[in-house]
Amino acid sequence: MLAFSQIAADQFLSWGWRVPFLLSIILVGIGLWIRLSILETPIFARLVAERRIERTPIVEVIKRQPKEIILSALARMAEQAPFYIFTAFVFAYGVGTLKVSRDFLLVAVLAASVLSFFTIPLSGHLSDRIGRRNMYMLGAVTTGVFGFIYFALLDSGSLALIFLAIFLAIFLAIFLALIPHDMMYGPQAAFIAESFTGRLRYSGASLGYQFASVIAGGPAPLIAAWLFAVYHSAYAIAGYILVCAIISLVAAALMKDYTGKDIAAEYA
Repeated sequence: MLAFSQIAADQFLSWGWRVPFLLSIILVGIGLWIRLSILETPIFARLVAERRIERTPIVEVIKRQPKEIILSALARMAEQAPFYIFTAFVFAYGVGTLKVSRDFLLVAVLAASVLSFFTIPLSGHLSDRIGRRNMYMLGAVTTGVFGFIYFALLDSGSLALIFLAIFLAIFLAIFLALIPHDMMYGPQAAFIAESFTGRLRYSGASLGYQFASVIAGGPAPLIAAWLFAVYHSAYAIAGYILVCAIISLVAAALMKDYTGKDIAAEYA
């Protein structure tokens, strides 16, 4: 995006932004290669050998574990909605309201993403030590508080502080090991997957995960834009982030934590 923002210049909004999206087909290919190269889990391999695979797993998981699907989706509210506000809505807000250059914002988000490359697996590792639910709930609390700090820094008008606002969620991880998004995203895959029985795990986790994209991730930038248009204050958006964090906090508290437990017998 940064490269084509430079290349396309004034034509970025007409065609420049499309090229990076088209090039992402390369990432799709890499992702598919990785997925096809990963071995099945021992639990699922045993189910295959015993011919205990569900023929209609989506229907079965909706019938047997609807609670887990709903809780998984709600638990992602604090991870999904703020992420798209911090990495997508910030461009409309930064360029349109704060009059900051698009390239400056791209560099700031890129810097935060580079550090996330390390802090996401670190958060997953820490969740193995203190528990997935504990890590997730700490991430939700931090997210709820950070929304107000984020927009306070953005509205300062200082370029240095605007950069810090985008980078701070990741930057704080170095000192406090509390990262609003990464603390939840790191343990999320295991936390959600372990909530479902082995026969229904892939379908159940997928339904909960993608449902969150519909109710949280997708509409978040639109809701943020609407809140700002109505209230003329970014703190209204921070309040929305806080609500999402509270929802996730409650949902995560209601989910079971299987960290360090052998779920093969119970959940095969």
